Amino acid sequence: MTTFLEFTETLLNYTVIISAFGIAISLLLLVYRIIIGPTNADRAVALDTIGINLMAVAALMAITLTTSKLNDVILLIGVLSFLGTVAIAKYLEKGVIIDRDMD
Repeated sequence: MTTFLEFTETLLNYTVIISAFGIAISLLLLVYRIIIGPTNADRAVALDTIGINLMAVAALMAITLTTSKLNDVILLIGVLSFLGTVAIAKYLEKGVIIDRDMD
């Protein structure tokens, strides 16, 4: 039974390392897309995807540290990423984020 647990722990460690490497490559490509992106919509999508990758990094840290305390952080990053995406989409569509009609 202990050999099975050791195998599972080793497999989990390798999986976390490979996933972290994949996320790092993804973040580098997304930063490139933000800097070079041909349109502002491409930049907005890249920023939203960076938020998703940050959620994945927090999840990997929670797995590595064997804690559930980072679940709130994952949720907070998701909510802030969503609000940022909505604000960027509204800015791209209308040119302003907050409409101030003085009627």
